[in-house]
Amino acid sequence: MQKPNTKTLLSMAGLTVLCLLVIQVVPYGKNHTNPPVVREPSWDSPATRELAKRACFDCHSHETVWPGYSKIAPLSWLVQYDVEEGRKELNFSDWNGTREGEQSAKITKEVIKGGMPPLQYLPTHPEARLTAAEKNALVKGLSATVGR
Repeated sequence: MQKPNTKTLLSMAGLTVLCLLVIQVVPYGKNHTNPPVVREPSWDSPATRELAKRACFDCHSHETVWPGYSKIAPLSWLVQYDVEEGRKELNFSDWNGTREGEQSAKITKEVIKGGMPPLQYLPTHPEARLTAAEKNALVKGLSATVGR
């Protein structure tokens, strides 16, 4: 196999940079407004809310903290998608209690098995990494909160 020459490598690098610049004009992933909090659940304790805030609120509430990298495509697209899907699945800021109550088992199962928070979220949000004791407390607190 032939080794690429310097000119080819520079052309490929230039094309890559050009593509990264062009995709910045795509509007998706640029809307970083948080809707107002409509209604939160009646938390069983402030400790449960604090654990949920640390590990869940960025994707599952209207209190998302939008990090700097969420403004740069294509990362902005991934962050926007994750927040939209997270809020659609479970939203602690728009709580009506009915649908969420039906999801109680699913919520706790995801936390216990390690599906939430997702692995790709943890490197940039180390505060969301819960110890086993914190996971157990969150599961117990969410079960009590959702069961209300």
